[in-house]
Amino acid sequence: MNAKKIHDIFARFQRANPHPSTELIYHSPFELLIAVILSARTTDISVNKATQVLFKVANTPEQILALGEKKLKKYIKTIGLFNTKAKNILTTCNLLIDRYHSNVPHTREALEALAGVGRKTANVILNTCFGEPTIAVDTHIFRVAQRIGLAKGTTPEQIEKQLMAVIPKEFLQGAHHWLILHGRYTCTARKPHCPDCLINDLCQYNPKTLP
Repeated sequence: MNAKKIHDIFARFQRANPHPSTELIYHSPFELLIAVILSARTTDISVNKATQVLFKVANTPEQILALGEKKLKKYIKTIGLFNTKAKNILTTCNLLIDRYHSNVPHTREALEALAGVGRKTANVILNTCFGEPTIAVDTHIFRVAQRIGLAKGTTPEQIEKQLMAVIPKEFLQGAHHWLILHGRYTCTARKPHCPDCLINDLCQYNPKTLP
């Protein structure tokens, strides 16, 4: 795909949604970190339902640790892999207290050293909390980027590197959210809603679905 089309795609995304953000509900970097750890292999909706209750009781590393593993699991038991996630969250809370005075660190290296935090989660935190132009390649972005014609690859990191290279700098801050939302609501996995797509004429997907 040529540079002009790529620019036009993101210009349209920007006009339609000038201030894109995550659909996870949070009020601090720590809350977002916990929510993103919980969101692996589950939906933002299910995470929000759990954290809406959890964060009223505990929304700091110290308060989460005070709950203990058994009580924490009760708040997140509706979320997939909750046993593993509970252990990771408690380990991460200890690390935040011991190493960062209970604050969420600002670097990729430090974030990825936390339990339950990989490259994708680190990118979400860096982008959403700290304003860095990162792209967290989830299943939606992995699919959409290739379907549209923005990138090709077999791993999320390959797609991430290509997207970072081809997306104009002026759009990098919002690109992560625009692509996720586009994949979640328009360019869906089984049957994309091509007739309602605002970039239908620019997209390289073939065949496009009919009305």
